[in-house]
Amino acid sequence: MNEKQLKNLVLELTGQPKECEWIEFKKNNSDPVEIGKRISALSNGACIHNQDYGYLVYGVEDDSHKIVGSSFKCKLQKKGNEELEHWLIQRLNPRIDFTIKQINIEDKNICIFIIPSAHNQPVEFTHKAYVRIGSITRELSEFPEKARKIWKKGNSKVFELRIAQESISGSDIVELLSTQTYFELLNIPYPSSRDGVLKKFVSEDFIIKNKSKYHITNLGAILLAKDLNNFSELKRKAIRAIVYDGNNKLNTIREQIGVRGYAVGFEGLVNWVNSQLPANEVIGKALRDNVRMYPEIAIRELIANMIIHQDFEEKGFPMVEIYSDRIEITNPGLAMITPNRFIDEYLSRNEKLADIMRRFRICEEKGSGIDKVIAFTEHYQLPAPNFLIQEKHTKTIMYSYQSFNDMEKNDKIRACYQHACLKYVTNEKMTNQSLRERFKIESKNAAIISRVIRDTLEESLIKDDDPSTKSRKYAKYIPFWA
Repeated sequence: MNEKQLKNLVLELTGQPKECEWIEFKKNNSDPVEIGKRISALSNGACIHNQDYGYLVYGVEDDSHKIVGSSFKCKLQKKGNEELEHWLIQRLNPRIDFTIKQINIEDKNICIFIIPSAHNQPVEFTHKAYVRIGSITRELSEFPEKARKIWKKGNSKVFELRIAQESISGSDIVELLSTQTYFELLNIPYPSSRDGVLKKFVSEDFIIKNKSKYHITNLGAILLAKDLNNFSELKRKAIRAIVYDGNNKLNTIREQIGVRGYAVGFEGLVNWVNSQLPANEVIGKALRDNVRMYPEIAIRELIANMIIHQDFEEKGFPMVEIYSDRIEITNPGLAMITPNRFIDEYLSRNEKLADIMRRFRICEEKGSGIDKVIAFTEHYQLPAPNFLIQEKHTKTIMYSYQSFNDMEKNDKIRACYQHACLKYVTNEKMTNQSLRERFKIESKNAAIISRVIRDTLEESLIKDDDPSTKSRKYAKYIPFWA
């Protein structure tokens, strides 16, 4: 929030009839322990009352709501030798991303703690959860009904519809969001008036009209922000792209951190990543031109998937890492389906985001993007991409060219399975011949491919299309799930 928006927020809060479970006014009480308890209480209170944020405001009388100023310099405050903000967040569970703002109104110092609503569980401070009852902060354990409401409610809104910036004017919307990008990507005329733009953005849930003001939703900000740093809760979700020297993280050549919304910056990101990829004069037997080592369309699809399928509730940011022998594309959160079903199944936790990205033609229709990744990987004769679910992340690895003899057994099995999947979703069946063509193996070496098929069968990743067929030469295979 800029200074004008913060002032409007303070005026809106002081216009409330009285303090409540998610708003508290103070003058100068700057005891860090008391602040921690109030952060817990206001976050929990915001959840109970369906508010996106709770607010602790210093410099306002709690009875009259008169702005009187405060001697509390929140940005300079320390607990011992540790900055107050860091000290507090280390003692909160979960570690919610509250922000501290300090402004002057009528030459009076005002300090505001903007506290996200609890979701999934109560927010605790030093292992105890608190709640406000009237104007008093009490332990949540004394009020089990309120605690049950928090556990039962979880997220009152999906991520996309939560508020990223609140109570701003129509002109602020145009300053903060790249409105032109939306109309260009959809190839529709730009409205002749600002009201036309705002009406369209309301219909897309990018913004919410609130009397004479507007709120920007996470959906609007994460897609169309001119600068994600203007949105404190979203700037940590900016995409990072890193190029390393060699096949490990020891030496970084260059790093790019995106600041624009995903839709605004997508083409620039994809072009930058592709410009960093090594070229190869000869890749196998199919491609003999000077081409990038990885198919650009596959990189595009995987970056789009990284954006769409990330878990915004999880700490971390989407990341593209380029090594000498591979490229890794990682998003926060665990995939909602098993990696072996990526090619034929589709399930997204961010449906609104995914829908708009498809309408922007940034990504493919449901489920077809990975088909293209596999198809172009085979055309470039690269090892099969590896889809990994780690402790708190989902990662896709694309490997640089390797000859068939240099591939590990697991690489060959994975390629065989993915080839069977690709054939099946295109209404065909995998055969020894089709797999030989995938690996560019001559017919006289069919026994080598038979061994790969046998290994994949033993892993239960494929099965015979017709188990009654006796001839292995003419056998056809389908994925285990078919």
